[in-house]
This record gives sequence, C-alpha cells and structure tokens, in this order.
Amino acid sequence: MKPLTGIVITLNEQANIADCVRSLRRVCDEVIVVDSLSTDDTVAIAEAEGATVISQAYLGDGPQKAHGVPFARHDWILALDADERLDDDAVTLIESLALDDPRTAYSFRRKNYVARHWIRAAGFYPDPVVRLYNRTTSGYLPKKAHSSVQAPRVEATSAHLRHFTYEDMSHWIRRIDTLSSRDAWAMKERGKRPSQLSPILHATNAMLRKLVFKGGLFQGMDGMTVAMTTAFHAYMKYAKLNELYELERDA
Repeated sequence: MKPLTGIVITLNEQANIADCVRSLRRVCDEVIVVDSLSTDDTVAIAEAEGATVISQAYLGDGPQKAHGVPFARHDWILALDADERLDDDAVTLIESLALDDPRTAYSFRRKNYVARHWIRAAGFYPDPVVRLYNRTTSGYLPKKAHSSVQAPRVEATSAHLRHFTYEDMSHWIRRIDTLSSRDAWAMKERGKRPSQLSPILHATNAMLRKLVFKGGLFQGMDGMTVAMTTAFHAYMKYAKLNELYELERDA
C-alpha cells in the first residue's frame, strides 16, 4: 500500500461513504473524511470503516476539499468525491507509480453513471479529472463552486474512476436543484451581479455546446438528455442568483 492519504468531503452521504472509504483503502493507508455537519449516519459509518472524520461547516467546494489536507500524514493526496470509486485499472496504475516527482499530478477518466447506465454522450466521457496530487506543489483552487486541482504539470492517464452520479432520472433533477442553489450562493459570494438575461443566455449556450460542439445531436437519447439537463442547470443557477438578490432587497 502506498504512503497516500485519501480525502473525501461529505454531507449526508450515508448511502455512499462506506464504499468510497473502502475504495480509497485499496491504495491509501490513511483516509480522511471532511464532513459538512451531516445529519444522517455518514460520520458513524465513516469512522466504522476506519476513516478519520473532521467536522467542518461547508466552506465552498475548493476550500472544503483543501480543509483536510493539513491533517494528512502524507504529502501525496488522493481526493475522491463520495460517489466516486477507483476502477481496477486505476488501482493498478496507482500501485505502479513511483510518485517521485511532486510537481506532477495525475488525472483519471471518469465513467458517469445514471443507475447502471454509463452515459458517454455530449462530453460525459472521458471527463478527465485530477485526483492524485502532491500537496507541496499542488492543490484545489479556492473556488466555492466547481473547483479543480491546480498543479505545475498534469499527466493524463487512461485509468478510470466510476462516478455514480445519479440514482435515476428523478435523482438527476433533484441534484440539479441542490447544485444550482449551491452554485447561485457561490456566485453571489464572489460578487456576481444579477441579470434578467443571464439565465436565458447561459441556458442557450449550454444547449448549443452540448448538442453541437459536443455532438449530442447525433448521440440519441443520451445526447439529448445531457443537453437538456445541462441547460436546465445553467438556467436555474442564474435564476436562483437573481432570486437571492431579490430576497436580499426585499428583506
């Protein structure tokens, strides 16, 4: 097993956290869970699986993912989301790495699933994400929404993560509701101003990008589904941003 620290952030992830910790333990000798004050059994399950749990009210995506890093015993960090798992080829790859260059981070191809259905259309694959990095040179950007790892050099691997994104179509819609609210909050926090045109423009742009530039128009129902949900997400986060300012003004 590598001298690696696995880190995952959680909020009410009792359905996912056990499998996530077990996945990290395939290659990591330490797992840290940074929990955003869950009200379900996430913390108890994580601790039962041998993870160290740090409780921290949600700071935003990047800051929350960075919060556990100073507590790690090792400089090499493997960061997963609670609904991600290492595929066998990722385990094999990580075990083979010398990890002798702290300036190099590693990206993995992500397989995004709705229930048991792997969606590859309209940019949902290969969906590369950096998950393995050295904290002395690299780390998550302090963005409160959709943060990513910044590193001097990224080596793109062909190894895979399985991302159990949505339980079913209804869960997909519920997640858009949750994430668009979080995105609107993050945009307001960084000073993004409201606009009546923004929801329309961003939704239209998202639809065109997925249907035309990502080829969704020629990828059947999966392509159309990705385009429609991406546009809906874009529309709702900007509509909710407008709503936040309206509520503030009327308070």
